[in-house]
Amino acid sequence: MGDTEATVKSKKTVFVTVGTTSFDALIRAVDTQEVKAELLRRGYTQLLIQMGRGSYIPTKSEGGDETLAVEYFTFSSSIADHLRAASLVISHAGSGSIFETLRHGKPLIVVVNEDLMDNHQSELAEELADRKHLYYARPQTLQRVIADMNLDSLIPYHPGDATPVAKLVSRFLGFADD
Repeated sequence: MGDTEATVKSKKTVFVTVGTTSFDALIRAVDTQEVKAELLRRGYTQLLIQMGRGSYIPTKSEGGDETLAVEYFTFSSSIADHLRAASLVISHAGSGSIFETLRHGKPLIVVVNEDLMDNHQSELAEELADRKHLYYARPQTLQRVIADMNLDSLIPYHPGDATPVAKLVSRFLGFADD
């Protein structure tokens, strides 16, 4: 049968997603020994990376004593199953990925792609971090954010009245705030 029930229950998966984009800086950051060691220290056992159109190939690992199991893939028709199975999600700052993860009630670290011009995504991530719904990082600060995060301090996101988000988006797009 392979895995025993106790082994299955002890697996803690970190799911990394870049959506349909190319975000090699994020993939490189999660592939560093420092980030992997911090995730392992925090009790995570598996790292599943959705790398999108990127060209950087992370290092696969079977896992075991003192190492994370690492797998990767480019695209999936749906990431919902990966989100449901995850104990922690590390995502690019796309609004679809952010809100889908929050709807699943998963702890989330949003990593902003600083190479994008006119990056409204970072403003959304910063606002949601200020509201304590997620953590916000840049590729170079990811290890520190993981080390310092307190997942119990996150406030669940409850979809409902879209007015505050609509006002936020309008402000970012330069429309007057009614």
